[in-house]
Amino acid sequence: MRSRERATSESRLPPTLPFGTAWLARRLASERPAPREKVASALTAFLRRMGAPKASLEAAEALAHPQSHAVVTGQQAGLLGGPALTFYKAHTALSLAKAHHSPKRPVVAIFWVASQDHDTEEVASATLIGFDEEPRTLHLVLPPARPVGKIPFAPYAAQIEAFLKSSGFAFEAGTVAEVVGVLEGARTYSEAFCRLLLRYLGPRGLIVLDPMAPELAPLFAPVIERELEDPLTSSEAINRAGQKLRALGFKPGLGRGQGATNVFLEGDDGIRRLLRYQAGTFSDGQKCYQKRELVEILKSDPTRLTPAAGLRPVAQDSVLPTAGLVVGPGELAYIALLPEVYRLHQLEMPAVIERLSALVLEPPIRRILASYGLDPWDFVQNPERAMTRALGETLAAARNIRDSLARIEQEFEGLLLAVMALDPTLKRAALRSRERLRGELTRLKDKVARNELLKNEVVRNHFSRLCRHLVPKGKVQETIVPYLNYALKHGHSAMRQLEKAPDQGRAIIAIGSEEGESHERIAHRSL
Repeated sequence: MRSRERATSESRLPPTLPFGTAWLARRLASERPAPREKVASALTAFLRRMGAPKASLEAAEALAHPQSHAVVTGQQAGLLGGPALTFYKAHTALSLAKAHHSPKRPVVAIFWVASQDHDTEEVASATLIGFDEEPRTLHLVLPPARPVGKIPFAPYAAQIEAFLKSSGFAFEAGTVAEVVGVLEGARTYSEAFCRLLLRYLGPRGLIVLDPMAPELAPLFAPVIERELEDPLTSSEAINRAGQKLRALGFKPGLGRGQGATNVFLEGDDGIRRLLRYQAGTFSDGQKCYQKRELVEILKSDPTRLTPAAGLRPVAQDSVLPTAGLVVGPGELAYIALLPEVYRLHQLEMPAVIERLSALVLEPPIRRILASYGLDPWDFVQNPERAMTRALGETLAAARNIRDSLARIEQEFEGLLLAVMALDPTLKRAALRSRERLRGELTRLKDKVARNELLKNEVVRNHFSRLCRHLVPKGKVQETIVPYLNYALKHGHSAMRQLEKAPDQGRAIIAIGSEEGESHERIAHRSL
């Protein structure tokens, strides 16, 4: 299945995109210019402030090696660590970095936190499924159009703690109390996200990078200043790439409008707006700027000028020695537009690698799936079809039993007629036998009917439970439920099972023990 998954992914992409692990090997073998020592020093300072574990700090120090490379991924700063796919991205980056690491050529995994993103609605919710199997959603009211890296976390801390306690998880060391403790030191919304990633994935050596952090923001000022020199060239390159993709039958994931640059400006009101350029003047729709004014803003506060989606990977790779970029399926549509933008900034595009996709199955869900012979990936693709098939099999079995009973009654009637024709004196005995048989058959039919009704109710209940776990809110589990949910329920076992998962493709991660079964005996399986 993993090879088919990769083939399917490649069929969605233009042939010129460096896609897959074969390209990763090539990029690791090539020189990747980057200010390694400066980046390593800034990252170490930031990670120490975040309370990062030893493995993260050692990885940051390894980045200073002149031959170091990075496998980079990233995601918005989602509430409670964001949906499980966030952890799956990090897992893919960590697994690939570990597989290619050597003392002479260190390879580290870096998670770029999209703290510059101002789509606050996208990161304001989290859904947890507790031991009672009832999904509970927390939705925070975050200020709109503001970078999450500048939204204070303190106003939301008590609300998050109350939500965690109400979800039914144990408030003791290693569970809710641990999460609350990790979040206590967060100054901003994105810092809370950073701290959670470092707590759960830092022990594996993950480096977390928040580009809005004061230690790190100045590193990205040069690429923004270069973009301001010729502000429409990258946008024009993206639009040209989009036209080429359409001609090849692909749907571009990004387009730039008239005069649109690839740079956002945070205004005096704290709102992030896209800069447009015309006749030598920049505008954010509120105020006009000359280039020198924007450069002064960049020097005084580099967090106020940030890259748009069409420039963000380039900004990242202008500072990091990125050999591989781990993305989700939705990101491929706009990454495919950027090869020319990379060339404009004199950078070699890294290998693009699709992340792991996984379903977490807890014991009750594994039992239900097994009882119906259901494949979990088939179920998430079309739950209703799977339910109809299971119900149809149940109805068919009951119908077969009813048909068999009807045939028995019909054959017995024929037998009675034959007996009475053979010896009329046996008529009374034959009629009594018919009444007794009819009574028994009626009772048996009633039992079948009751069983059929009960079975339908059980099936519907089972499928309702499967939907709550595998397609909560009608969406695939990994896009809704945080992986933190499983760490809260099953402790460190959840993280051990994730670490054992494959680096790519589709996988099942079995968490939680059956009666008498240890965590260590439960293993994932790749489909």
